[in-house]
Amino acid sequence: MKTINHIETRLSSRYEDLDPNQDGNKNTQFADFIIDGDSLYKRLSKYEMVPALGWGTNEHQKLMIDYLLLKQRHEYLYYRYPILVCPWCGDEECGFISVSIDREEDIVIWQDFRLESENKKIDIGPFYFDWKNYSNEITKTYTK
Repeated sequence: MKTINHIETRLSSRYEDLDPNQDGNKNTQFADFIIDGDSLYKRLSKYEMVPALGWGTNEHQKLMIDYLLLKQRHEYLYYRYPILVCPWCGDEECGFISVSIDREEDIVIWQDFRLESENKKIDIGPFYFDWKNYSNEITKTYTK
C-alpha cells in the first residue's frame, strides 16, 4: 500500500526579511508546496527556482492551476508540468523543473521530477496525494 502524502500551500518568498541577498534581487512571493511538513522550494533551493503558483498574471496563474488540476495538458510537455520556474519572470525558456502528474481515481501522483532543458532526473518523490486535499490546496493559491 502506498503512503498518502499531505500537501499544503503556503505563501512564501525567496528571501527572509533581513536576508542581505535580497538587495538588488527580485524577492518573488509565491505559493510554496509543503509536502508532509517540508517545503518543496527549500528542498530544491540549489536550483534557484521558485514554485510556479501564486504569482504572475491572472492568466498565468489560472493556466498553472489548470495544469496541476489536470484540466489542461501542457502545450509540449503533455503529461509533465512546470512545478518550479525562474524567479524573475516565470518563463520556461529560462529553465524549469517539471514533474509527471497522473490521477488514479482519488489519488494524484507526482513523480519523475526533472531539470529541464537538461532532462536531468532529480531524486525526489514520488508523492501520492488525496484528490480532495490536493485540489483544495492548488485552487486556493490563486491571488488577485
